[in-house]
Order: sequence, then structure tokens, then C-alpha cells
Amino acid sequence: MLRKVRITVAAVFFILITLLFLDFTGALHTWFGWMAKIQLLPAVLALNLAVIIGLAVLTLLFGRVYCSVICPLGVFQDIVSWLSGRRKGKKNRFHYTREIKWLRYGLLVVFIVLLVLGLNAVALLIAPYSAYGRIATALFAPIYGWINNLLAAISAHFGSYAFYPTEVYLKSLPVLIVAVVTFIIVVVLAWRGGRTWCNTVCPVGTTLGLLSRFSLFRPVIDTDKCINCTVCGKRCKASCIDTKNHAIDYSRCVACFDCIENCHSHAIQYKFYPKVAKRSGAEPQNGAERRAFITGLALFAGAATVEAKKKKLAEGVAKLEDKQVPPRTTTPVPAGAVSQKNFYSHCTACQLCVSKCPNNVLRPSTRLDRLMQPEMAFDEGFCRIECTRCSEVCPTGAIRLVESTADKSAIQIGHAVVIPENCVVNRDKVNCGNCARHCPVGAITMVKSQDNEKLRVPAVNPEQCIGCGACEFHCPARPVSAIYVEGHEVHKER
Repeated sequence: MLRKVRITVAAVFFILITLLFLDFTGALHTWFGWMAKIQLLPAVLALNLAVIIGLAVLTLLFGRVYCSVICPLGVFQDIVSWLSGRRKGKKNRFHYTREIKWLRYGLLVVFIVLLVLGLNAVALLIAPYSAYGRIATALFAPIYGWINNLLAAISAHFGSYAFYPTEVYLKSLPVLIVAVVTFIIVVVLAWRGGRTWCNTVCPVGTTLGLLSRFSLFRPVIDTDKCINCTVCGKRCKASCIDTKNHAIDYSRCVACFDCIENCHSHAIQYKFYPKVAKRSGAEPQNGAERRAFITGLALFAGAATVEAKKKKLAEGVAKLEDKQVPPRTTTPVPAGAVSQKNFYSHCTACQLCVSKCPNNVLRPSTRLDRLMQPEMAFDEGFCRIECTRCSEVCPTGAIRLVESTADKSAIQIGHAVVIPENCVVNRDKVNCGNCARHCPVGAITMVKSQDNEKLRVPAVNPEQCIGCGACEFHCPARPVSAIYVEGHEVHKER
């Protein structure tokens, strides 16, 4: 019964969290956005003490229920492991192995040190929620988009518009590569060893494992009833049941209740048992981690050849030369981020805001110090004043909630900079004014050119500009834009 309840609740969490990354309408976040905010690492970075204390109490009471129910990467591993167990003769494929302490706690220490040093982009490569977010955004979302577009085409053929097409394209090649490698490693480890990633690599699993040693409710083996059939150990995907010594390593037990379900003598019960049991026994180390890592590296080169996004061209229209933007001293970050420091120190690179940006402004950074953390670019669109989607979905406080359009229009995330020699007015001696026409706050005015009084060139009022990027997006200058947005280290209010 406990196992069925756990599977049902885990399935609900997994489906809804996955849909948070796939749903391009944003409707689901109104009801289920809280599921992203109760993930442990986002809660820690957001200093959400209520969630942190709640998850700690949950673990101290019932063990690592978080890993088996709430964490999407943990549930994904269970799905893969279940599929692997469906193979003929592979149902009883696990066996007890001692924890690899040096690797498990070594990775946790490295993870914490990287966070303290501000190297979040590197640390978050192994964070479970962030890793699953990249997989869902880079791998699952395109498939979801293609299926949606197929349904849109079919429904439109029959005169129905229940679905509408959405653009599907590659937002970042580095994120795709990292997502593919992570996906391969997680799948290989789960296929061969069940919860190997959770109990060896994952810093959240290791942290909760320290608490679950003292959980009040836990699976307990009754030695009087046990007939030493070893089925529980062979079905334990955490490889934490030492059947020889009738002991369970509770730091690795994820409270999946598979052992209870498969014990025909009813010798294992989930009950109140505050005593801290000792772990014993030793068996050869499973080499799945090493083989999975090598497999991931081998496929890295193949993933790197994925073709970058292709521009969609209207029929009969000549292809425009790609526009280049001068190197920005400071890359702008979204309204609500407060500052560069706040944004990059709290962001988990989960890609949720990237997947929800309706204007394709947010995309993962390729800079090593901010790898996969979002940054703003204006070649596909600009940050519209009425849109506050990223601040609504961010679970960590990296982008704080912007309440209204009025609040957003008052936040200066950067300012526009004009490069006179690139402007088509000065270069081609023709009037333009695209930047001024599309500026939503009237920060750009057209003034007389010093060379020709009949021509008008743009002038920016930096006190009025909010850095939305509308001018940069609409600037026709090629190959280098004549106007671009320079970000502010600390956001201002106008």
C-alpha cells in the first residue's frame, strides 16, 4: 500500500514539474509553480527557510521521501530503473554495496566550496533540479513542441484552432551538449544500478542522507521473521540492504518501499524506530559510474555536431546578413534580478525562465564563469514592458517578482548606446528612425545630423532608457548594430 501511494504521488509531481518546463502558455505556473519552489537547492539559494526547515523535518521523520517523490531527477531514475527491470531475468539484479564515501562526500564538499566561491555554473552541473531542468528544456521540450505543432496543423486542416503552433529551435548548443551528456550518464547509471547517481554524485541526496540516518520512521528488518531469501536486497535499487547482517544503510535508503512490497514473509516493516542502526558488510564496488562517464565523454563529440538554429525566412524575401552586437561590458539581466551579483549567486541554471520567455530574449550563457545561467540577447526579440513571466516562475529569488507593468517600466536594467558610424543615416545618407519609433518609453529622439540638416540621427536619454532592447532588435544596421544595450551592474529606478 505504501509503495502504491508513493508511486502515485511521485507520478503527479514528476508530470507536473516536467510540464512546468514544457508548457509554453505559462498557464500551469498559476497553479503548480510552487512545485519548483519546494525543490531543495532553489529553496536554499532563495533563503526560503520555511521550505528548508519543512524538507529537513520531513527527512528526519520519514527518511528521504524528497528523493523518491519530490525530486524530478530521482523519479526519472526510478522510471529508467523500472524499465530496465522489465527485461527478462533482470528483476532481481541489485546487490548490497558499501557507500563510496570518498567520492560521495568529496563531491559534496567540492559542490559547497564552488557555491561559496561563487562558481555556481560549475557546481550546478550536478545539482538534481538544475540537471533535470536542462534535460527537460533541451531534450523534452523540442519533442513536445513538434507534437504540438503537428496537432496544430491537423486541427487547422479541419478548421479548428484548439492548438496553435510555436517556434521550436535550439537556444544553446552548450546547454544541449551538457543536457545530452547528463541524460546519458543518468540513464546508464539508473539502467544498471538504480539510484547510483542519487547515492554517489548528487549533493542533495548526500545532504539528506546525513539527516535520514536519524529518521524516526524507517524500514526495519525483523530477524525473527526473516527467512534469508535475499529478495529485498536484490530488489533494492539503492543497494543499501545488507541481507547477510540484516542491516540497512539509511543514509542511502530513499524510502521507496520496494523491499516491503517484495518481502513475502513480512519481515520488513516501515515503522517508528528512532535507533540509529549500524551499517556492515562489504562487496565489490560497482563500476557503472566509471563506464557511464566514459560513455558520456565518447558521445560528447557527437552532440557537439548538432546543427545550430536555422533562421526562418519568409518566402520570396532575401536573406538578411546576421547582425552582430559589439561586446557588452555588462550583459543585462532581467528586471527583478536587482543586480548582477544577486542574479548569478542565486540562479541554479534550471532553464525554467529560458523556457518561459515568450520573446526569446533569455538564453543560456556560454561564458565559463556563467555557463548555462541565463543572459539577455536581443537578436530574436526584446523584453516587452508588459511581460513579467521570468519573475513569476523563478523559484530561487534570482529574479524577484515584478508585480505590474508600471513597476517593470520603472526598472532600468541597462541603457542604449549609439555607434554613430554604424548608423544607416550617417553611412547611407537615408532617414531611418526605427529605434525611436519602437522605443516604448520615449528615451530615443531623432536630432539633426551635424553633417546634413535634412537627416535625423538617434540620441539616447540614459535617464529615461530602461534597457529593454527594442532599439537593438529593430536596428537595421548590418553587420554591426548601430545601437545596443549596455547592462547595469545594479539595477536603477527611473
